[in-house]
Amino acid sequence: MKLTLSGLKAERSAYEAKGYSLPTFDYETVRKNTYETPSWIHFGAGNIFRAFQANVVQNLLNQGILNVGLIAAEGYDYEIIEKSNRPHDNLTILATLKADNTVEKTVVGSIMESLILDSQNETEYSRLKDIFANPSLQMASFTITEKGYAVTDAKGLTLPAVEADFKKGPTAPDSYLGKVVSLLYHRYLNGALPIAMVSMDNCSHNGDKLSAAVKAFAEAWCENGLAEQGFLNYIKDSSKVSFPWSMIDKITPRPDKKVEDMLAQDGIEELEPVITSKNTYIAPFVNAEECEYLVIEDAFPNGRPELEKGGIIFTTRETVDKVEKMKVCTCLNPLHTTLAIYGCLLGYTLISDEMKNPLLKKMVEIIGYKEGLPVVVNPGILDPRDFIDQVVNVRIPNPFMPDTPQRIATDTSQKLAIRFGETIKAYQTDPALNTADLKLIPLVFAGWLRYLMAVDDRGNAFVPSSDPLLETAGAYVKSYRLDSEAKDLSHLDELLSNEKIFGVNLHTVGMAETVKNYFAELSSGIGAVEATLQKYIK
Repeated sequence: MKLTLSGLKAERSAYEAKGYSLPTFDYETVRKNTYETPSWIHFGAGNIFRAFQANVVQNLLNQGILNVGLIAAEGYDYEIIEKSNRPHDNLTILATLKADNTVEKTVVGSIMESLILDSQNETEYSRLKDIFANPSLQMASFTITEKGYAVTDAKGLTLPAVEADFKKGPTAPDSYLGKVVSLLYHRYLNGALPIAMVSMDNCSHNGDKLSAAVKAFAEAWCENGLAEQGFLNYIKDSSKVSFPWSMIDKITPRPDKKVEDMLAQDGIEELEPVITSKNTYIAPFVNAEECEYLVIEDAFPNGRPELEKGGIIFTTRETVDKVEKMKVCTCLNPLHTTLAIYGCLLGYTLISDEMKNPLLKKMVEIIGYKEGLPVVVNPGILDPRDFIDQVVNVRIPNPFMPDTPQRIATDTSQKLAIRFGETIKAYQTDPALNTADLKLIPLVFAGWLRYLMAVDDRGNAFVPSSDPLLETAGAYVKSYRLDSEAKDLSHLDELLSNEKIFGVNLHTVGMAETVKNYFAELSSGIGAVEATLQKYIK
């Protein structure tokens, strides 16, 4: 059984006999409609997009609610399109791993076209420009990770590739966002047509991050005489170009070997994952949890598909903000980061296994219910306590989800500020609360410092997950070793004052000494991490 359109057509009954849900819409009609009147293009066709948004669209196509499919584009790693999308005719197998030990298998076929965002590739770029010039296009969405929106480095200096594009202009930019903004400029030149630019990345106020990046390019190009002055006004006019906020939540770990073997036993061929030259790990299948949320600010100047009929929630910006803060600052992401840091230190390779450790389970419960929940504003559409209940009792402990602390530990320096700093700020502004009552959030910060030493609790070296500040932050702990000798902790002071990393100056909020003392205990010898957790988690 081949995962291609011809294979699906020839062996449809074999797929169905193995329990696969298949596309039931008229594929050729939808493909024609998508090519002629595109509605939605998505940049960053990774696992969450294929498992979530693409599946929602497929369900709506199957029901006849939509008659236009998706277009996927990739601007960072072109091999994703070349080695995964196109060999399988843009089909994906979605394996939904449920906590009750069942697997729901779906062939997702809603992506009608996949393109490479390369300004040097005339064929690909010409097609992308045609799409952006089409009045039917309603939105361009993104899952390119938070760092994909960066135009400056940690020191506030413009990134070299971005600086080069500022001077080069919209003709043939090389940076990811530069290429996207050049397409937007092409849309402006073709009638200043309206569009929603929708970040669906898992970061705070994602629409503002995308908006700031786009405006930076527009301002530079207009200032340098490389774009018409009206382009900047077009970008700033929300009735023309909107940047809605959104909150997305669905765990889609790296494709797992057990899932690959299960699908292979069904008779599916050529499932082997590919590691690209840019170290992207891709496979023709995605394994994901059942739970999913996508809440979007309803700001679409050119209209939008009826995605609410597929479970996507559209609401006000204020409500999106409340939901996002509930999830990112309290009810899920901080708990994940806690488990990621301490999971790496304690030698775990599965997040679900960590929840079998009473200390780690108690730790995330205290951070979620006791330290975080008091400052959560109920968004109304989702109840915070119910959300945490599901996270702690169902989602994270799901033994069939092959998610790893090492994956979640990626880019931790970019996550601490929003996942913990916002709670600290809320405690500061609430006269009924005291930051001194936050006992375990400082322990997470100290755990991250201990993690930067790249030595686990048994004294074995490990390779930290990728992080743009790994080398910079790691330099502050470079002189420390695992021993019980008195340490000069002043080396940490500058790092602990970094508001970009922690969200606050830990000295100013009176938390720095606590973090340093925790760090000293965590690094006092072999087994000190577990001993410290036993001491403070009660």
